[in-house]
Amino acid sequence: QVQLVESGGGLVQPGGSLRLSCAASRSIFSINSMDWYRQAPGKQRELVGSITSVGRTSYADSVKGRFTISRDNAKNTVYLQMNSLKPEDTAVYYCSAFTVIRRDWGQGTQVTVSS
Repeated sequence: QVQLVESGGGLVQPGGSLRLSCAASRSIFSINSMDWYRQAPGKQRELVGSITSVGRTSYADSVKGRFTISRDNAKNTVYLQMNSLKPEDTAVYYCSAFTVIRRDWGQGTQVTVSS
């Protein structure tokens, strides 16, 4: 099991940027995939993007070209850099760690994009 703590959320104007961090309680080196999800009010949780243990990334079409996921294994931390933010990006963002045994979740951090 791994505990995950997200940070970096907040209020930002449309077109602005935020960087979310996800700090893990143990090494993430062997975790198959570190994922970012989001859930907007009244909507289902959706996958934003993922980064594998070898650094391969993938993104939802809605964020491709605007969001970037990276990982720092030495700090046991994964990042979500969000640029050109839109009001429709408003949601609670969750970090998740996936292994073949289980999936663990953080508590989430609120991102609000509004003028």
